[in-house]
Amino acid sequence: MEFTASQIASFINGKIIGDENALITGVSPIESGESGHLSFIAQDRFAHHLDTSKCSVLIVTEALLNKDQYNPTIIAVKDAYLSFQILMNLYQEMQGKKEGVEDGSSIHDTAVIGERVYIGAFTYVSEKAKIGEGSQIYPQVYIGKGVKIGKNCKIDSGARIYDYCIIGDNCVIHSNTVIGGDGFGFQPTPEGFQKIPQLGNVIIEDNVEIGSNCSIDRATIGSTMIGKGTKIDNLIQIAHNVKIGANNVIAAQAGIAGSTTIGDWNQIGGQVGIVGHIKIGSQVKIQAQSGVNSSVSDKETVYGSPAISYNDYLRSYVHFRNLPELAKRINNLENNSKDKTNE
Repeated sequence: MEFTASQIASFINGKIIGDENALITGVSPIESGESGHLSFIAQDRFAHHLDTSKCSVLIVTEALLNKDQYNPTIIAVKDAYLSFQILMNLYQEMQGKKEGVEDGSSIHDTAVIGERVYIGAFTYVSEKAKIGEGSQIYPQVYIGKGVKIGKNCKIDSGARIYDYCIIGDNCVIHSNTVIGGDGFGFQPTPEGFQKIPQLGNVIIEDNVEIGSNCSIDRATIGSTMIGKGTKIDNLIQIAHNVKIGANNVIAAQAGIAGSTTIGDWNQIGGQVGIVGHIKIGSQVKIQAQSGVNSSVSDKETVYGSPAISYNDYLRSYVHFRNLPELAKRINNLENNSKDKTNE
């Protein structure tokens, strides 16, 4: 697709500085711009590219501009990052959606398929499953018995959604993620560990995105819950009966043990481990690689393993780094004290 600077500015309510007819045929990172390409500058640390970028058009946060003329055409906006995001969403919408059922897929007679749905080759849709209008189910997806998928969802290749799980509207599930596998429930007996049947399901509310290679386990009874607007990165384990509220972000390789409850608007860093049967409040920040083994109140920031207050951790770490020197000083003091006593 080709756009002029003027057309792009009209999409994002930007002000043009330079050639409004400058033609754009692609996009580039600001560090490796090309002629005919578009990029953006949203932070002061990238502002030097205003004079060196080879891009034909730059979307720039207006607070970073201090001249009347630049080599590339400038589209000045209040927030360049947000404006660029808007453009990317528009471009994605322009690509259109696939529709129809490809050869090689298998759909049970009792399944209900909405209008304008796409089902890719070698996908299996089980009995009594329901898929809402406009949803895109890519090749080699498994959809279990009684599964409900809402409107305008995207389920990427290789995803597995087990029996009776429920997916809301506008959800994205990336490749090789498993929704509704058995929870890790075993009872020790004299003969070994006996499996506890996992009879519940997983409920994922609207506008949730789940990365690739994640596992969200079905509840033993009841439902494992993922609240609306929550965004889950790749390689994440969410155990049975976990309840996650709205608008959380969870970074890669985090693991949440069974029956833990998490509130709203939390930020959970990469490789965080959270034990089972505790409560995490709302607006909590858990720093990467922390191990959380007790409940956390609203608006706290925690760090470490076991995780403690972020500020307490930083103060403690200063001493921890100096432990060899501190130990040496203590030993010297003890030796001096013994020498004086012997005198």
